[in-house]
Formats: sequence, C-alpha cells, structure tokens
Amino acid sequence: MSDLSQIVKAYDVRGTVPDQWDERAAEALGAAFTHLLNTTGEPGEEVVVGHDMRATSPGLAAAFAAGVRSEGRSVVEIGLASTDMLYYASGALGLPGAMFTASHNPARYNGIKMCRAGARPIGQDTGLAEIRDHAQALLDKGEPAPVGESTAPAQQRDLRPEYAAHLRGLVDLSGIRPLKVVVDAGNGMGGHTVPSVLGDAVLPALPLEIVPLYFELDGSFPNHEANPLDPANLVDLQRAVIAHGADVGLAFDGDADRCFAVDERGEPVSPSAITALVAARELAKHPGSTIIHGLITSRAVPEIVRENGGNPVVARVGHSFIKAEMARTNAVFGGEHSAHYYFRDFWFADTGMLAAMHLLAALGEQPRPLSELAAGYERYVASGEINSTVADQAAKVAEVRAAYPEAEVDTMDGLTLRFPDGSWFNLRASNTEPLLRLNVEAATPDRMAALRDEVLDRVRR
Repeated sequence: MSDLSQIVKAYDVRGTVPDQWDERAAEALGAAFTHLLNTTGEPGEEVVVGHDMRATSPGLAAAFAAGVRSEGRSVVEIGLASTDMLYYASGALGLPGAMFTASHNPARYNGIKMCRAGARPIGQDTGLAEIRDHAQALLDKGEPAPVGESTAPAQQRDLRPEYAAHLRGLVDLSGIRPLKVVVDAGNGMGGHTVPSVLGDAVLPALPLEIVPLYFELDGSFPNHEANPLDPANLVDLQRAVIAHGADVGLAFDGDADRCFAVDERGEPVSPSAITALVAARELAKHPGSTIIHGLITSRAVPEIVRENGGNPVVARVGHSFIKAEMARTNAVFGGEHSAHYYFRDFWFADTGMLAAMHLLAALGEQPRPLSELAAGYERYVASGEINSTVADQAAKVAEVRAAYPEAEVDTMDGLTLRFPDGSWFNLRASNTEPLLRLNVEAATPDRMAALRDEVLDRVRR
C-alpha cells in the first residue's frame, strides 16, 4: 500500500517506482486531482497529460488518465513532452494538466507536476494536500471506483510546432549574428524540444549551428545524470564547447524546464547572472515592472533590477511559490538559483528554453564573447549549491544558527544568515530528498571559501 505522505512534496509528487508508488497510486491521484477540479469549479471537461522519457512514465500517465476519466473528464494526451511544453498546453488550451517526470532525479524516480488551467500552480497549500488525502482514501478502500467514467476517446496532439512558434514569437533570433551552440540534453527531453525550437525540425532555420550532445531519449541516463546543477554533469558540455570552438554551451535537465549555460571558455555562467541579464531585457520592454528572484539568488540580482528601474521582490524557493508570487505581483519575470526562469508571457510558468533564447539573443545582438557579456552581471563570488546528507535536519539547522549570534537572521525559507561585510549563507532542507542544501556568497573568493568551509564543517560533524 502506497503511503502518499512520503511522495507528495511541497509542490509536486516525487518518489521511487514501484516501491514508493505505482500505477495504482497514479490512478488514485488522477481521480483525486479531477475530483478537486470538479469540486472547486474548474471549468472545462478535459485534462491535458504529458510525460517524459523515463521507462515508467507512459504507464503512470495512462493510469492517471484512467483516474481522470473515472471522475467524468476526458484526456488530451500530448505524449512525450518537456515540462514547459505541458505548461504551454495548459495555457494555450486553457486546460488543467499533469506532467509525469522526476526532473533531474535518478532513473528509479518518477513524479507528477500538476496545474490548473492557464498553468496555474498546485502546491501543498493550493490543493495538493487535498489531492493527497483523497487519493490515499481511495487507495485505502481498494481500487478507485468509477464515478461516471467519460466515454470520450482520448485526444492525441503533438504540440511541438505550436510550442516552438509561441517561443519564437517572444524572442526573435532571426537577426542575430551566427552562433555555434553546443547543447547537452542529458538524454532528457531537451533532445525532443531543442530541434523544434532552436533547430529546423518544424520551423525555418535560425542563424544557429547546434552541436548536439546526448539527444537520444533514454530515461536510464547512460552518460550522466540530467542534473546540470551538479558541476560533474557539466564536464562533457565544457569539453565540447572548447573542442568545437563554440560561442556558448547549454545544458538542460531531464524534463528540460531548466537551462544552464557555459561560456566560450567552458566556464559556467551562474543562474543569478542569467536572471539579472534576462531581467534587464524584460525591463527594457516593460519599464518599472516587478521582477521576482529566489531567496538564494545573488544579491547582485536585486541591485541590477533596481538599476534598470525595476522592482525586485524576493520569494521562497520552489516553482509553486514563485509562480504564486509572480501572479500576485503581475511580475514580468522571475528567476531562481536552480535555473528555473518564469515569464509573464508564458502564463507565469517556468521555461528554460525561453531563458536560453534570451541569452542567445543578448549574445548574438552584440559582438563580445559570452564571458565578457556575463561579467557585467556577476559581482560576487558564490559557492553554488552544496548538498549534505543529515539525519536530523532541523536540529542541525538550529545548531548552525546558534553558532552565529552576530548575524542577521531570515527564516523565510530555511535559514539565511547575513553578515556585516555583505556575505551571507542559506541552509535549507530539500523538498524532495533527505539533504541539507548550502549556498554561500561573499565579495571575495577567500571570504566565500572560509565561510563555506566553516559552515560545512558544522553541518557534517
């Protein structure tokens, strides 16, 4: 019997298959999701469902669809999709949706990201807890009982052409200087979407020479984990950029909703720098707008937003929290340290592909290399995210807090301590894994390294 409290997280479903959840649990979650839609007055009679390339995804998605139909709604199946393509479908079709993916997690994991029509997020405080409890009740009783199953056949739609056209309509790359771009899809869904958006698979060619790495869809991730946040997974991209003399390298995670970049030297460009760069571009189009930034993006981000006439607003880590704050403030753009980028023109949802297009446009509209362009947005030294496995996360965070009585304390999301010299660190528990995540920033490499090592020593004792 699945214990859904173990897999329903703060803003999605995530767990190992089949030991933590299986197709029976997916069917119950589909029924519970649709029950929530029906009882809260969500209009329409359909739900759009997509899935990634993991071996378990098609079966889980089909079981979820059966649960949807058991509650009287029909299903629009878009098949293989990136998560941002699912959000496009939800927004463009005006339908609630579910995406089957475990993003960057290893092959044995799978999950669901659910949304209301218009890609509006569903998180723990906006319906996910109710879905969990209703689905658990169905599982405890046995197989979900049909409650007027829809007899309408599932619609199958390939939305890649419309998705690609929509993104190209938001960022025009047709007039930029020619660029050589290495793309590491990590055997994930970027191998499905990049040829459509940046290549000529469905639309006319752009002035981009794409050098593909690991475009073959393979949910076992035979080359490296599809998690570009880990520097070890950027090594192949960095080597390829140098070997091919490329202008830029792009790396997508498993469900291709996040995008990382490396410059022409093979050096990573921080997501904070990309956040600041895209924010400046969006503020040029929409002066005075609000920009959302995650709690642990660089302090350069709000500085640059203000310098460009924008209003920076900080938000908790996590896509449902960022999206809710985006909608509340009508923000034009939002960015996180994890390389999630959110756009008002994309239903306030996150799309790594659109952020990549902004980066390519910014690079191709001027003559300098990416290293020089990005330097204008990188003012401080960051550690990057460092994970530690900790048995009692709350006790360890309390211990670290007590060690720095002189620091300014912020508990908006985990523990953030700020020091008089401008340095800071954030220590927070993962929402999906038994980890503490540490991020450190300071004005100099020596100060960053000293603070990082000191905090890690306390965390790992």
